[in-house]
Amino acid sequence: MIVYPAIDLLGGQVVRLLKGEAAKRTVYSDDPVGVARRWSEAGAAWLHVVNLDGALGEAALNLDLLSQLAAVGLPIQFGGGVRSLDDVAAALDAGAARVIVGTLAVRQPETVAEAVERFGAEALAAALDARDGKVATHGWGATSEQAPAALGARFAGMGLRHALYTDISRDGALTGVNVEATVELARATCLEVIASGGVSSLDDIRALKAADTPIAGVIVGKALYDEVFTLESALEAAGS
Repeated sequence: MIVYPAIDLLGGQVVRLLKGEAAKRTVYSDDPVGVARRWSEAGAAWLHVVNLDGALGEAALNLDLLSQLAAVGLPIQFGGGVRSLDDVAAALDAGAARVIVGTLAVRQPETVAEAVERFGAEALAAALDARDGKVATHGWGATSEQAPAALGARFAGMGLRHALYTDISRDGALTGVNVEATVELARATCLEVIASGGVSSLDDIRALKAADTPIAGVIVGKALYDEVFTLESALEAAGS
């Protein structure tokens, strides 16, 4: 199970939001590249980079900064503000190894099949982030009528392999990851699901690792930045 340290970008800073609300932000660093180097030196195999400027509709893709982060040398899973297949291509060209589609996939599901054919399944992940059991879009500012499992199963039928699942009510709150819902999504869709949102202790990581349906990865943000545990201990708990 891969541990993905999260680097959430807003206005050139590394921040964490509480439940996706821009007004409830904590700034952790003015040096995103330095943070990326820190996680690389601690043993990370991947980075999870979120372009909150794009997700919140305030800027484009931050491709220059993405290129600088990619130069650190770790593969980057990148999302936020990806609104077209050309945006996917631009992010990949800038150095992302995998691009997350969220709003685009929910609003135009047919583009998922197009994207898989154009870029390959390993280069894509769908964000199936949920509020009250429905997939959220537009930087979590809107909620669709789609359930994560139904949408995920549809995408799996199009050749998609990777998906992220965030219980938005827990994101940035250190209240514990929603293991049950994450495992249910993986079981229902057969996607390689990456858990996100609310990781508060090494026990969360151990619980995901021990699930009877394999969970492909876990994204950790606030717990690392608040030094609840170290990345090295998270990697040990995940067996990675």
